[in-house]
Amino acid sequence: MSGDQYGRYDYTFNVPPMPPTPPPAPADGARAVAVAVLNLSGLGLGYALLRRWVFMVACWAATAVLLFVALPADPDGVPGFALVLYLLFLAAAAAHGARLGLRTPLAGLRQAPLALGLGLLLLVVPAGGVVLYDSARDEATQQMLLDRLDEADRLVQTAGEKPFDTAKADYRKALTAYADLTGDHPDSRAAKKVPTRMKTFYTTVGAPYAQNNYCQATEPLKYLRTVPKSLPDTDLGSLKTWPDDRLATSLFECASTALTAGAPSWATQFGELLTTFPESPQAQKAEPAVAAAVVKAEKGLGGAEPCTAVESLNTLGSQIDAVPSEQADVGAALTKDAQRARTSAGTGTYNCGVDQYRDGDFEAAQTTMSEYVSDHKTAKNAALARKIAIAAEIAQTVPAAGKKLPTNRTGGSISVTVQNDSPDEITVLYTGPVTGSFTLKGCSGCKAYSFSSTIDPNFEPCSNSSRNYPERTISLPVGTTYFLHKPKDGLDSPASDTAKLESGYIYTECAYTTQSLGSLS
Repeated sequence: MSGDQYGRYDYTFNVPPMPPTPPPAPADGARAVAVAVLNLSGLGLGYALLRRWVFMVACWAATAVLLFVALPADPDGVPGFALVLYLLFLAAAAAHGARLGLRTPLAGLRQAPLALGLGLLLLVVPAGGVVLYDSARDEATQQMLLDRLDEADRLVQTAGEKPFDTAKADYRKALTAYADLTGDHPDSRAAKKVPTRMKTFYTTVGAPYAQNNYCQATEPLKYLRTVPKSLPDTDLGSLKTWPDDRLATSLFECASTALTAGAPSWATQFGELLTTFPESPQAQKAEPAVAAAVVKAEKGLGGAEPCTAVESLNTLGSQIDAVPSEQADVGAALTKDAQRARTSAGTGTYNCGVDQYRDGDFEAAQTTMSEYVSDHKTAKNAALARKIAIAAEIAQTVPAAGKKLPTNRTGGSISVTVQNDSPDEITVLYTGPVTGSFTLKGCSGCKAYSFSSTIDPNFEPCSNSSRNYPERTISLPVGTTYFLHKPKDGLDSPASDTAKLESGYIYTECAYTTQSLGSLS
């Protein structure tokens, strides 16, 4: 080989062949179960052992979404749709992991039983989470119920600053909240605090009593007596009877005030006291208070306003009749009080008539005295009352006749003859030093005079000597006597005359009628 001759070398590269795809691991049921159980923890640990990271992250995401929805714990718990979706996802992850783990070897924990044991151990995590969540949910429920309790407390506090009629709706709302707590959640912390809250409820509603506003306290206290029916599941203890004595006192005090003031409400209130608390000390004081009111009203008969006292006594009698009583002895005593009030009113009618006469109210005095005479025919004042009624009637036509109150004086030294020249029966009333009345029959053949004839200067009634005029002669004292003639049928206006009687004279009065009016001569 020459120096310029090049040698030739052959290079051969031998590339080793690609190894064949390893055969899948033998089917291992224990491994499949281990992967499925590890995935049930919600952390995707089964996928981690299979190195399926995407699926593992999906498990983390699903668990994170559930935690986001569930936390913080709410009394209503996890929404049902979210929980169902999550459980379906875990079931799918377990089934999918089992399918993959059946023939895929595990990384890290190669022994399937050990992985299964770990999976079972890790199931404690979701189970513990459920327990912790339930505890948190229970606490949330407790807080919710405590919030309801606080809201009811605020309602009571706010209602206590209002009049009862306005606040009653708030009290009912608060009471409903308390009842729901004790009835629906008896073991809750809020329910256990309700009895203490009810003490505040009672004292707030019954505050008018503590302020001695007895009339304002009656309705709130009546309301409180209905509270136990609204709280059947609450042990109220002594609060059940808390309003009773207070209500009895309020009814008595309010009725007593009304009785003194003459307000009609006392009868209803005493009636409630006597029927609701018949054995109470307050009820025992009711009838004596009524009797004292009758005595007080009787004293007014001799005062400046006897008519007012008569009216009060009559009203008292009617009101006492309306007072019910559960006890026979109290009822009998009230009946006597009513009878006494009416009897005193009747007797006091005389004083009322006298007062009306002196005040110049002659029409009222006539009516009052006429009623008195009709109702007390045998009373010692009946005769004088009749005379006052006569004088009052005359004074309505001749006011001067009412300047002095009539007396029981009778007779006198001067004869006065009254004749009737009228076809109508007439009543003659007279008052002055002596008061009385009598009736004259109509004159037979007499007629009413024309008005023109009565103004004739020569007109002289009772002058026909051929007629027998009905007449009556009375004896009267010296002084001024006022006469009033009135027809029986009352169709004509009464006629009056004023006679100043002096000793040594004989007086005659003549009654006659005209077409439209009567006159005396």
